[in-house]
Amino acid sequence: MKKIFNAILKGIVSSINRFPQTIGISTACVILLIYISEVIAGTSGDFIETLRRITMIVALGIPLSLCINLFFEGLETYKKVSLYASYLGGTVLLIFYYYFFLKDIGMLDMVSMSRYIAFSLILYLIFLFISYLPNRENFEIFAVRVFTRFFTTVLYSLVLYLGLAAILFTIDRLLGINIKGELYYYAFLIVTGIFAPAFFLAGLPTKNEILSLKDYSRLLNVLVLYIIMPLISIYTIILYIYFGKIIITRQWPEGLVSHLVLWYSVISSAVLFFITPLLHEKTWPKRYMKYFPKAIFPLIVMMFISIGIRINAYGVTENRYFVVALGIWAFLVMIYFATTKKPRNIMLPLSLAVITFISVFGPFSSYSVSKYSQNKRLAKIFIANNMIKDSNVIKASAVVSSEDSRQISSILNYFDRNHSLKDIKGLPLDFKISNMERIMGVKYTDEYNTGNNGYFYFNSTGALKPIDIKGYDYLFDSRNSRQQSASSSDFSIYFDYESSILKIAQDGKDIYEKDLMDFATKLIDKYGINPKNQATAQEEMLFEDENSKVKIKIQFSNLSGNKNTSSGKIESKNFEFYVLVKLK
Repeated sequence: MKKIFNAILKGIVSSINRFPQTIGISTACVILLIYISEVIAGTSGDFIETLRRITMIVALGIPLSLCINLFFEGLETYKKVSLYASYLGGTVLLIFYYYFFLKDIGMLDMVSMSRYIAFSLILYLIFLFISYLPNRENFEIFAVRVFTRFFTTVLYSLVLYLGLAAILFTIDRLLGINIKGELYYYAFLIVTGIFAPAFFLAGLPTKNEILSLKDYSRLLNVLVLYIIMPLISIYTIILYIYFGKIIITRQWPEGLVSHLVLWYSVISSAVLFFITPLLHEKTWPKRYMKYFPKAIFPLIVMMFISIGIRINAYGVTENRYFVVALGIWAFLVMIYFATTKKPRNIMLPLSLAVITFISVFGPFSSYSVSKYSQNKRLAKIFIANNMIKDSNVIKASAVVSSEDSRQISSILNYFDRNHSLKDIKGLPLDFKISNMERIMGVKYTDEYNTGNNGYFYFNSTGALKPIDIKGYDYLFDSRNSRQQSASSSDFSIYFDYESSILKIAQDGKDIYEKDLMDFATKLIDKYGINPKNQATAQEEMLFEDENSKVKIKIQFSNLSGNKNTSSGKIESKNFEFYVLVKLK
């Protein structure tokens, strides 16, 4: 045990010495997240959003610094000024990304988040192959080492966090020391943001380390050859049976089959990647590599036909674009494996990084193509209803069919949720969905409120003001879900998240009880469902009440949940609030 502990500690120290910038950046992310958690309750929502964006940008520095480190580590000789210039260039790149792609204050939208995730993926893919460019051998073994080290890191981190959580829980329950819930979150951040990166990087092969088939994980060998490959083979047979059913019935499925085949193709590509080093060791992987890429072609074509039907009916959206882009990548990978006798598998992450970049940046990105497609689809409906004059949208002269009204509403809702109504051609720049009937003569149909569930969200953090505590004796924070007591008297307050009941007790007897769901229901009745997460006036989030024993004031900061629109019942909810109490 001592040897294992010393080996882990030695590895962490070596990774800090080898990648000091990366460990430092990940530590900075942890500090920022802890700081955000500490100040969020009484700080402006705009400031918190800015901090979150800064944290996201700092997090991008983790893979970027790894790429720079590994690139220069692979060079025979280099000048330190070149290394420093690269770090400076990386810093400029991150600042550029912040101001051009992540600077807007407010809720992060679909475009910002999907582009951020894609850019992160690109950087991690570059980290995977940059040290093996252009012709370094045994890239697959290196990838296997990274893959297995990642899962080992997840396992060690999970065990470490559970151990720390158990210690905190024991101190809280047995020693009577009140442990705030935030400490569990901070422990999680420290484990995942400091220990995990250091432990993971300790297992990365060094420049002079020569990798061979002996370094291939035996566990992964068994998992891929004797579990995953047979399962994929069975899954392939099932898909072919389903393919035959489609041909016989001539009924093409919508939606589901494209995603099933897509992820099946991506996983299959990964399996072919991992078995490449084993081709000369066993006959089973060699036969699999020879026949499987050809067998999967018809299934990928079926996927393209399925998603093509959806695109023809409803146009291109970002999700459909990503499905097509990833499908094209999987198709090209299968062609590559089927036609190349000696594959250079570094092409897989390299090509995926290129396709990912094209998907989120430039004129052919998913956002540009989707906006063009939906504009074209909307213009077609306008023309069919004689609603275009001099390239501008005019009020319909006749009644627009319910189907066309639904389609128009759906497209407008798409732009409003994911982009901007200003991106729609032919509409006034100040157009709002609330003006739809006046400008177009078409009544808006909310496709998201026709089902059984509606999500509501109210928050007052966008313009938080000081809470007036004059005339009250005690202040309690709901984020501490356990019973809270005043130190100077036998007085306590308790909130049950399941029933939404707030109780105040004195000398062991309840002196006040209130169902806070009543207040939430009044907000929903007044404002309706609030999917845009817009800030609600702080005064509207205030509840005051009193009886013969106590006077209270409750200031809500967040109130959210799901409402079944058929039954009118609130099925799940979440409350964050402060309670001010005055004993009479």
